[in-house]
Order: sequence, then structure tokens, then C-alpha cells
Amino acid sequence: LREAPRHLLVCEKSNFGNHKSRHRHLVQTHYYNYRVSFLIPECGILSEELKNLVMQTGPYYFVKNLPLHELITPEFISTFIKKGSCYALTYNTNIDEDNTVALSEESTMMSYFSKYQIQEHQPKVTLSTVRDLQCPVLQSSELDGAPEVSCQALELFDWLGAVFSNVSLNNEPNNFISTYCCPQPSTVVAKAYLCTITGFILPEKICLLLEHLCHYFDELKLAPWVTLSVQGFADSPVSWGKSEHGFWKGGEHLYNFVIFNNQDYWLQMAVGANDHCPP
Repeated sequence: LREAPRHLLVCEKSNFGNHKSRHRHLVQTHYYNYRVSFLIPECGILSEELKNLVMQTGPYYFVKNLPLHELITPEFISTFIKKGSCYALTYNTNIDEDNTVALSEESTMMSYFSKYQIQEHQPKVTLSTVRDLQCPVLQSSELDGAPEVSCQALELFDWLGAVFSNVSLNNEPNNFISTYCCPQPSTVVAKAYLCTITGFILPEKICLLLEHLCHYFDELKLAPWVTLSVQGFADSPVSWGKSEHGFWKGGEHLYNFVIFNNQDYWLQMAVGANDHCPP
């Protein structure tokens, strides 16, 4: 068993109004985020406010052939480090070669590294409407579900992976690719809105998205819950905070919020082999 690859999934529930809630801290300390997705059942179109927030998650920068000593010069430290926080990750290298630092004031990056090949990038945003989506029935108070009443948090986690991967949920006998089906009990929603953002996404931007989704139910909605899922870079040297991250076979480290209409939430945190248990 010790030699077999293992995967760790931690599930907890709380309420955004609870002064002991850890949601903000856990988002802020998951530094290296590659993909953010949110799913809103019973929604056909995003509000302008939420859509604008999605479109403002960038930019980020790619600097080619940058010597590491540039990141410890007095000029760099005074220009960036002392003025805020910084996130950097080496590109297209193995995990044991990656280097991370802290950085902000993005608007000055182009001029500061102008002697190197630097490119500004915007995250890729994919918006889609999923029709006739079979969704698991959830109860915010029941992480482990209740027989014939509601589904487990683990079942939802698997279901979300299938939805994000555009996997068929019908378990058709002639489907040789996937026999997966939606956990039961379930309900069919006429349409659900799915948004995926891919790039180098800062924790601060994710905090803004989470806060906005927390207020989604300030006005009466048909949806009983929404989800926000965040996936980290597979070759990131850390997962949360200073917790060492190992790649092994998958390099996964990710988390998912299920936000209920009563301000309760589920938080699911997952890492792969060789990692310590999520915080």
C-alpha cells in the first residue's frame, strides 16, 4: 500500500458568516493557480458585473531567459517586493527545477524587464451554457449525504470532474468511453452556466470571484448552490503555503467550493501522491 499512488481529499463545511471560517485564508495561500471554473445551475447568462470580473482576471507576463539573480537585485526588491506580493513560476521545467518568488505592481513589469523578451498574456476565458444537465441533489448540512435524500460531497467531486471534462452522464450501453452516470438522487436543470479561466491566476482575483459568488443568492435564485473550482499548476513546488508539492504521476492540487443559498459552504481540497494532507 505504501508503494501505491495515493490521493488525499479533505472535505469540510462551514458558513461564510462564521468568524472562524477558513475560506479566505485557504484561497490566499494557494498561490499558483492554473485554472478556475465556476458552475451555476439554472442560469443561462452571466450578469454584466460577474462577466466583467471574469474578464479582469489578467494580465500575467512571460519573461524569456531571465537569470534568477535578477530577482534578488536591490532594484527588483525595491520596485516589487517592498511594494506588495509577487508570484512567479518557471515555465516548461520539471518540478525540481522550479523557482518561486513574490511580486506585484504588474503595470511596471513590461518596462522593468524590457531588456529581456517579455510578453503580456491574458487568461483564456471559455463561457458555455450546458443544457438539460443532470445535477446531484445536495443538502448543505449533510457532507456524507443521506440515503435517497441527498448525495455525498465525494460524489459531487467526481461529478464536477465529469462536467468540466464534458463527459457524458447518461451511462449508455453503447458508450465505450465512459460508463459514468450522475449520482442519485438527482434533478435535471434546463440550463447551467459554465465558465473556465485558464492562465496564471492570482489568489486575489479568485478571492474577488468567490466573494461575488457568495452574494449571488442575495437576490432570489432558482439554483440551490453554485460551485467554484481551482486547479494549481502540476509542477508547482508548493500546494498551500509552504507545503511541499510532489508531482509523482499527476501533480494534482486543487480545491472546490460548493456555495449554498443559505451561505453555508462545502470546501473540498485534494492533492496527489507524495503530498502532505491539505491544511
